[in-house]
Amino acid sequence: MKLATLNDGTRDGQLVVVARDLKHAHLADGIAPTLQAALDDWAFIAPQLNQLYAQLNGGRGQRSFDFDPARCMAPLPRAFQWVDGSAYVNHVELVRKARKAEMPESFWEDPLMYQGGSDDFLGPHDDIVLAQEEWGIDFEAEVAVVTGDVPMGSTPDQALQQIRLLMLANDVSLRNLIAAELAKGFGFVQSKPATSFSPVAVTPDELGDAWLGGKIHLPLRSTWNGKLVGQPHAGADMVFNFPQLIAHLCKTRNARAGTIVGSGTVSNKDAGRGYSCIAEKRCLEMIEDGVASTPFMLFGDTIKIEMLDGAGKSVFGAIAQSVKQAEATKLR
Repeated sequence: MKLATLNDGTRDGQLVVVARDLKHAHLADGIAPTLQAALDDWAFIAPQLNQLYAQLNGGRGQRSFDFDPARCMAPLPRAFQWVDGSAYVNHVELVRKARKAEMPESFWEDPLMYQGGSDDFLGPHDDIVLAQEEWGIDFEAEVAVVTGDVPMGSTPDQALQQIRLLMLANDVSLRNLIAAELAKGFGFVQSKPATSFSPVAVTPDELGDAWLGGKIHLPLRSTWNGKLVGQPHAGADMVFNFPQLIAHLCKTRNARAGTIVGSGTVSNKDAGRGYSCIAEKRCLEMIEDGVASTPFMLFGDTIKIEMLDGAGKSVFGAIAQSVKQAEATKLR
């Protein structure tokens, strides 16, 4: 099943069911007003949504309409919790190597994770609005899951059963603010602006054999200013799968329905597959040439993040954004 949230002028939008081919949608207003409402009572609501999904795919949606990703908010426009892991340890290793710093062996056994702002997500086609290019604007192409209620102390096997939905994320980073912020020893705040998500969130069964072992086994494509710069495989080199990330989160606390868990930047050891963030490209340049030559994003730049299935069809729809300068900071 595929679900999206249309912008109806309210904070949490209107839940819709989207056809498998992403061409049509149907309001779910008679079943659940929002995606969070559906997640709160998933066992009761999901079968009803799935029935509507079957009708829509069979061409029997009586009130179906053309699906327009540009009308979408994030599937969860705001969430009770958003945490991002670093499941692709190759990415961390490259960053350390570029700084000529050793990486602790524990990073291969115990995942890194931070808690981000979850009160204000961007829709898939919303502009990335920031005040200064000098902050070092970078995209980060990721995959993410949405959970049901996960009790404290859950094992990875138990966590797997609570994965409700999958989606894509652009976890924008301001690279030139990160170092000073982390040096304070208290984590990210200013260096992590609003995160963007794909138009559609899908249930794991939609991926078929591509959902295996708590991982999505498909390439993740990043197109920067019209040029394909990366298509690393999301299943390869993922050291910590999603059940392991969720279990890590829940070691000392519960995770409630609607929690979003990100994978971190998708990264492969095979550099020939390109990159999912500019920082990784710059790290490779530092390692090879001693200097980073690829600039970060500028106002007017565009980024498109998408995942295609084995038949070349979009699974989640595309995140397609432009970087814009905040009006208040433009020169008059």
